Amino acid sequence: MSPLGLHEPGRSPLRSVPAGWKFLALLGFAVLIFLLHSPVALGIAVGAVVIGYAGVPGRRCWQAVRLLVPVLVFVFLMQWWLLGLDSATVVCLRLVAALGAANLFTLTTRVDDLVSAIERGVRPLGRFGLRPERIGLLVGLTLQAVAALSSIAAQTREAQRARGATRSLSAFAVPFLVRTLRHADQLGEALAARGVDDD
Repeated sequence: MSPLGLHEPGRSPLRSVPAGWKFLALLGFAVLIFLLHSPVALGIAVGAVVIGYAGVPGRRCWQAVRLLVPVLVFVFLMQWWLLGLDSATVVCLRLVAALGAANLFTLTTRVDDLVSAIERGVRPLGRFGLRPERIGLLVGLTLQAVAALSSIAAQTREAQRARGATRSLSAFAVPFLVRTLRHADQLGEALAARGVDDD
């Protein structure tokens, strides 16, 4: 299971909301936070996301925090240096809100439910040549790819530590790239074996 996503079984108010409505709410929330420029308003948005994590196991929350904090620290310091403290605060609050909401969505939504909801939503566009099953497949593969790449990165990092090469960039980058390409080849072969895109 990837630290960032995917679905975490359990009970929380968000899990009872249909996947399609949650997806639309996520898109609307993403637009909203990028329209906001006030640190106070963005802080309220971050607070709303944090409240949404009620019912999510603490270990999953900690995994997400552990991955995001180094990135946020780097972004904050760079923005502070280039644009000033106010801009750095706004940018980081937007990132926290957006990434936190996206992670919360994947934790509380089954991929199958989301794919089905998207297929139903785009079905009326089939008259224009769009194929709902292809769009649903694209969304499902995208979410699975995020989990797969996170898992490959974690496994590669563990192997790197076991070899005592934690300071070597190439000791991580080369195996990660090789395993990622191998995963892509296997996925392509699996899709071809199932006749995807034969027409």
